[in-house]
Amino acid sequence: MMDAGTLNLAWAQALVDGLAAAGVRHAVISPGSRSTPLALAFLRQTAIQCRVVIDERSAGFFALGLAKGSGNPVALLCTSGSAPANWFPAVIEADQGGVPLLLLSADRPPELRGWGANQTVDQQNFFGAHVRAAHALGVPGADFNPGYLHRLAARVVAECQGALPGPVHVNLPFPEPLLPAGEWPPVGSPKPVTVARPRRPPAGEDIAAVARCLSGRPGAIVCGGGDFPAGFAQALAELAARLDAPVLAEPLSGLRFGGHDRSRLCVRYEAWLRGAGAGLRPEWLLRFGAFPVSRSLQNWLGAASGATQVLVSPGGRWLDPLHAATTLLEADPVAVCQALLHAAPEPAHPSWRAAFAAEENRAGRLAAEHGLGTECFEGALITLLLERLPAGHRLLCGNSMAIRDLDSFSGSDAKPIAIHGNRGASGIDGNVSTAAGLAVLGPTLALVGDVSCAHDLNGLAAARGLDLVLVVVNNGGGGIFGYLPAAALPDFERVWLTPPGLDFFHAAGAWGIAHRRAETLPDFAAALDSAFAAGGPQLIEVVVDREASLRRHRAYWEAVASA
Repeated sequence: MMDAGTLNLAWAQALVDGLAAAGVRHAVISPGSRSTPLALAFLRQTAIQCRVVIDERSAGFFALGLAKGSGNPVALLCTSGSAPANWFPAVIEADQGGVPLLLLSADRPPELRGWGANQTVDQQNFFGAHVRAAHALGVPGADFNPGYLHRLAARVVAECQGALPGPVHVNLPFPEPLLPAGEWPPVGSPKPVTVARPRRPPAGEDIAAVARCLSGRPGAIVCGGGDFPAGFAQALAELAARLDAPVLAEPLSGLRFGGHDRSRLCVRYEAWLRGAGAGLRPEWLLRFGAFPVSRSLQNWLGAASGATQVLVSPGGRWLDPLHAATTLLEADPVAVCQALLHAAPEPAHPSWRAAFAAEENRAGRLAAEHGLGTECFEGALITLLLERLPAGHRLLCGNSMAIRDLDSFSGSDAKPIAIHGNRGASGIDGNVSTAAGLAVLGPTLALVGDVSCAHDLNGLAAARGLDLVLVVVNNGGGGIFGYLPAAALPDFERVWLTPPGLDFFHAAGAWGIAHRRAETLPDFAAALDSAFAAGGPQLIEVVVDREASLRRHRAYWEAVASA
């Protein structure tokens, strides 16, 4: 018979070998004792690349970034006790954002739970409704069947990658002794278990009904953020051409950058929907992806509550906070575009799209007249950053003002850029760690605010050795609150603005990361060029006058609205 330590490792190795056979290629491990059998099994499995991140909270977001960039489940391992609780913010983001994470928490055996044993908490159903599935395993048994663990591995990977991808939790108790006293069991190579994931085409009668609603009538396509399948940009561009419809697409849609037809894109709607452009009333709206970031676009959608609104949601989620959708198509977005194109609906009158094009051109002209590309404020920084960002780079945009300014000022270009963001729960936590996870897959740039960076300083430790350029907009606190009612309150600075007062030079230096500080646009351009030439990790701190930036934003919006 195997001793307990040998049994622990053989059990863990069978599961990990099954994960490798199921296609898992990355594991993020935080150190601990109870998780030792699994950690060792991962380290021995050469098909899986392991990275160690000490802080479980940072590790969760690091794995999230890896899974976002690769589109495949990433295994996340920690020890028992409070350790898995530190994953919770990343688990919520993975749930809301549809990101496949495989959560492997080690645990004490059942006889120690509820008896005051050290580092023991109730880890059953730890993440509640935030996971797609939860599996509570028993302790390794002497007569265990490796085939069961191989199929369990295939199952949990498939559950991560279902119609609605997301996190899956597996809780694994191990008794002591944790490691073998003698010879270690060998690493296995089980045969892969095939899991078919067919595309979900829409029903023909549903497409026919939608096509009739769209045909010959003025409408618009709205694309929020989403992990869209390959070919979506091209398929949507062809459908928009057939309908001659404007496409209001935010940066996280993946439609603003690339070689597809972008002639019908609207990218300056945040400005012109504040003025006369808001009076453009569609009779139908075709929506893909998440609910939009832009408040102006949200208000416009709300004002169009009487229009036919078709929401395409492959995972079946009702991404409809305005409660205005009239049709939910639970189908593959590419298949929906192709089916509607095949139905050959008639385009609207050319004057309809011409009105949107006129608003786009006017907003662009006023941006140039107001010198938005000449001063060190967020709009100019984003324009410069995207001009210099090498093709093929990944861009991680933080939340609050960063994503809103990217939405307002990124423009559009044929250069291929993959843009990511944590817009599931839209928190400021974990943005640096997420960017570090993306950087495992290739050169990455992250754009975050000073508060977001301060909130995730341990992400700098995870960035060591990676080609990551972190651009931190230092505007003295939570700049977004200057646009909100809280700005008028007497405790605004202390409770809402909360300037971090962080010395980013020393913060970067603590982890051996190069730091550059820019106070003008030429400084920023030079810092970007040097960082791209040298490779990461690098931190570029860009100093922005918050009050001047606030005035610049408002002056532009007012000019567009009143023109």
